Amino acid sequence: MSNHYSAANLRFPGDDARLDLTDLYVFASPDDPGKTVLVMNANPFTTGMSAMPPFLMKAEFHPDGIYRLNVDTDGDAQTDVAFSFVFSDLSDGRQTGTVRYATGAGARDPEPSGDVLVADTPVGFDDSARPVEAGPVRLFLGVRSDPFFADADGSFHGFRWTGQDAFADRNVQSVVLEVPNDMLGPGPRIGVWATVGVRRDGAIVQVDRGGHPTINPFVSPNHTKNEYNRRQPVDDVANYLDIWAKFLQDNGGYAPEEAREAALVVLPDILRYDRSRPVAYPNGRSLTGDAFSARFAWMSNGSIDSQGLKPHDDLLAEFPYLGVPNVYPV
Repeated sequence: MSNHYSAANLRFPGDDARLDLTDLYVFASPDDPGKTVLVMNANPFTTGMSAMPPFLMKAEFHPDGIYRLNVDTDGDAQTDVAFSFVFSDLSDGRQTGTVRYATGAGARDPEPSGDVLVADTPVGFDDSARPVEAGPVRLFLGVRSDPFFADADGSFHGFRWTGQDAFADRNVQSVVLEVPNDMLGPGPRIGVWATVGVRRDGAIVQVDRGGHPTINPFVSPNHTKNEYNRRQPVDDVANYLDIWAKFLQDNGGYAPEEAREAALVVLPDILRYDRSRPVAYPNGRSLTGDAFSARFAWMSNGSIDSQGLKPHDDLLAEFPYLGVPNVYPV
């Protein structure tokens, strides 16, 4: 899995699937090379358009949640640009979302701050949902087909790949944002990570975060997962370099110095994107890239073969690019 179940003991962060960040994607807009698309997905068991099987969750964003895309523009692992998303209560099957854009010191405020880009726009719950435009910005909020593909069963059974995609018919709650490149900083190189916080007793508590795919669920020791989710990337090297380098030595057969170099590919946990180069993880992340195979090749020093799965065939050529929600049988 990607960042699904990233809390300790294979639980949802904050014990709520709506707060579970599953994936982050960053890539050049197929429609306009002067724009960048950022995709943040959450809630790995979203129902979508029909009756709810027992293992699925109601489709909505958490009304007390703060979903955030953080952008580092100068390589110091600090937030310089932030897009914050907050949502209304679900009422009569309807929910709305608001997005704010902040730069500088305001981007590091845990409260949603900055300019309102889009206010109170409807969240989409079926295949009729449409994006909204606000000047040069395009936004989609709602249920989409999960683009992540993974042979999860094979990964749990000695990497004997089964050819079965555990996410072929799953839905997620998606935030898809397309913005002009100059809103992301002055140069072509940025770093992006997503965070999810929730209001509790008057305070905002960060319960999940991630930049690179498939890190916390597979790499962090169980007793560190919740603490990891609460921390910030600027502290990652100090807190996790030794732990993760040891993990790579023990599990991947890396020599000590090689293990440290490999760990620094994903530490700090920020997805780096240089738009002067083609998108291919770990330079950004496209919807069709096989991040699952890349993670295990990294963990094993190349000894684990590709899972052999193909990207989902329901991806759209037009914004918001993710497929329409899967329909579950009643």
